[in-house]
Amino acid sequence: MERLHFEYPASQPIKQRAHVGVVGSGDLEVLLEPSSDQKAHVTVITSVGGFGKTWKLVMDRFFSRYQYAASLEIHDFGATPGAVALRLEQAVERCQA
Repeated sequence: MERLHFEYPASQPIKQRAHVGVVGSGDLEVLLEPSSDQKAHVTVITSVGGFGKTWKLVMDRFFSRYQYAASLEIHDFGATPGAVALRLEQAVERCQA
């Protein structure tokens, strides 16, 4: 298991918590909740080590588009970058409902 941490400046508050996805082969779950400061805090717990650079690129792309002040915890079980992007979009949609 590898644990990665990322932090991004943020300006938009989120309304509520969100939980999307499941931890299973080739998938991941995203837990999202409001942040107590004007930052986005991301923790990735992944079963696949050695992909820190790829995770950073995916997170950089997501937070260049969204500036949500949120704490995200991602539990990964080998999801592809496309699946990660989909789950992040779903979490954002759910927390803004």
